[in-house]
Amino acid sequence: MSDLRRLLREPLLAAIIAAVGAALILFVLLPLFKVFQMSVRTEGGYGLQVYRELLSQPFNRRPLLNSLLLGVLVAVVGTAIGFLYAFAVARTDIPGRRFFRVIATFPIISPPFVIALAAILLFGHNGFVTRVILRGAWDPEIYGLKGLLLVETLAYFPTAFLVMLGVLQAIDPALEEASLNLGASRWQVFRTVTLPLAVPGLASALLVVFIESLADFGNPIILSGNFHVLSVQAYLHITGMYDIAGGTALAILLLFPSLLAFGLLKYWVGQKSYVTVTGKPSAGRVPTVGPVGRRVLFGLCCLCSGAVLLFYGTVLFGSFVVLWGADYRFTLKHYADVYLVGWPYIRDTLLLATVATPVTGLLGMVVAFLVVRRRFVGQGLMELTSMLTFAVPGTVVGIGYVLAFNQRPLLLTGTAAIIVLLFIFRNVPVGIRAGVAALQQIDPAIEEAATNLGAGAVRTFATVTLPLLTPAFLSGLVYSFVRCMTAISAVIFVVSGRWNLITVAILGLVENADLAQAAAFCVVLIALVLLALALIRFGVGRVAGAAPVLEPGT
Repeated sequence: MSDLRRLLREPLLAAIIAAVGAALILFVLLPLFKVFQMSVRTEGGYGLQVYRELLSQPFNRRPLLNSLLLGVLVAVVGTAIGFLYAFAVARTDIPGRRFFRVIATFPIISPPFVIALAAILLFGHNGFVTRVILRGAWDPEIYGLKGLLLVETLAYFPTAFLVMLGVLQAIDPALEEASLNLGASRWQVFRTVTLPLAVPGLASALLVVFIESLADFGNPIILSGNFHVLSVQAYLHITGMYDIAGGTALAILLLFPSLLAFGLLKYWVGQKSYVTVTGKPSAGRVPTVGPVGRRVLFGLCCLCSGAVLLFYGTVLFGSFVVLWGADYRFTLKHYADVYLVGWPYIRDTLLLATVATPVTGLLGMVVAFLVVRRRFVGQGLMELTSMLTFAVPGTVVGIGYVLAFNQRPLLLTGTAAIIVLLFIFRNVPVGIRAGVAALQQIDPAIEEAATNLGAGAVRTFATVTLPLLTPAFLSGLVYSFVRCMTAISAVIFVVSGRWNLITVAILGLVENADLAQAAAFCVVLIALVLLALALIRFGVGRVAGAAPVLEPGT
């Protein structure tokens, strides 16, 4: 009751909470409900008949098994590589550590299918390696499980690397030093100290990479061949077979492995305590890796970075040849076509991303402020709902938006609004988590001082809290813009003839075997993302520089 009275004293804050709650219900819960509702609808009402019919057919069961197999393989291999890569960067003194960190960000800021395109350019039936180097003597068979495992591992090991880098940097080196002083070998220190303390990070990395692989749409639709996966099968059921009920049921099936993996890993991590109370951590780096291990880790980093550079370099090179696989003469024709033919796609993508990005960043900070600094009825539900679209595969979200907003009074299909709203509520969870983490480090007394001086909750947030959240706000903006520019799995369901995206254009070019033109589009898209990120950092930095700096203790 005290929370209600507090809100009544600040009607503007109450209105903001109500508006945010209504938006989450309308643009997060409603689409997911529509997907589930359609998947259980039958001629006589509701039931599980659609699921029974789908799972009774082998050609529908196979994509589910294939998705699980691919997800497990990519999660294990990608997490193992990401862990070793992070260990080399965080816990050793190998040369070029900063360079390796930069290279690991390439797959994160590019469309998910760039590596798949590079794989075709290199190892496809008319690939450079297949035709020029091997001269057709051996076909690497890049289409199918092997190819998907290769490209998804390269695409998603950076995610595991970033997760594990933060975990390994947080481990107190004094623990490893104490083990060495007690006579343990370097291998024993790694096996009994470092690795066990990294288990929570390993579990998180496994879960995130597994979900990313399971929900991946761009790579499988290009490289799957006869190895059908669930995300593509759901798309084909809706767009090719016009079987909306079957497509939504297949999309719902994508959720269960993700939820099961989350439960199992949470149970695994929850069996032990990983908290270390060590006082002030050591400043020096402990030599927990010997010369041989150091060389092995350096070689692994060189191999992974070399593979990333090879694939992205191939895309860059492919954008300057006349016809990949037949005529490797230099040309700028494809870049001229990007401007002449692809400008509407670039314009629409930039416009929609520019509209969605600041709204996403600001909404993330508002929700974070509400769930951390305010107490109200439904607070926990708001936080949970705001994170749902991050855990749900993009295929499910895209189908949900089509079903929820294709009739009055919510007729948004074919408009720019449905794409912008999808961008906002699909990408906002990362900004929320960054804002929550930042607010937990800011002393509430700073905001209480503003309140005691007569500022309301909204003014306090705008003039005190938000400037202090600049790093988290920047993270939300960067993530949102990158995902808006490179999205494919969810938005492919909501694009229209009036509003289209450059990623959809690239996908169409690859499907039409116009690989050199697709490579030029990819290069231009990556360049636009890098330029926009620099502008975002510059703009936010100027705002942060103009804001007052509060030193600890003030």
